Amino acid sequence: MKLAGLPKTAILSLFFNHIHMKYRKKPVVIEAVQWKGDNLQEIDTLAGGFQKGAREYEQDFISDDLIIHTLEGDMKARKGDWIIRGIKNELYPCKSDIFEQTYESV
Repeated sequence: MKLAGLPKTAILSLFFNHIHMKYRKKPVVIEAVQWKGDNLQEIDTLAGGFQKGAREYEQDFISDDLIIHTLEGDMKARKGDWIIRGIKNELYPCKSDIFEQTYESV
């Protein structure tokens, strides 16, 4: 492709259009439970029990938050957030408004 003689904006547009690609999430069915502050047993069921000998999450009984220990560090779920089990069986929190925009019941 010959770029000589093209305006800078045209060159930049060509460059950024090749770098900035759009992507769509693959349709994946997930399992999730909404954290209510008192439903730790539902989270246990979602997580598949205690196969590793210890939970990868814990409840903060002062704030009723759920602390989920992930490879990226501890993540906090507040009441109303959704706890999702990902495609590699990992747990992570998702804010309710984001969950409702992203997922639908199957």
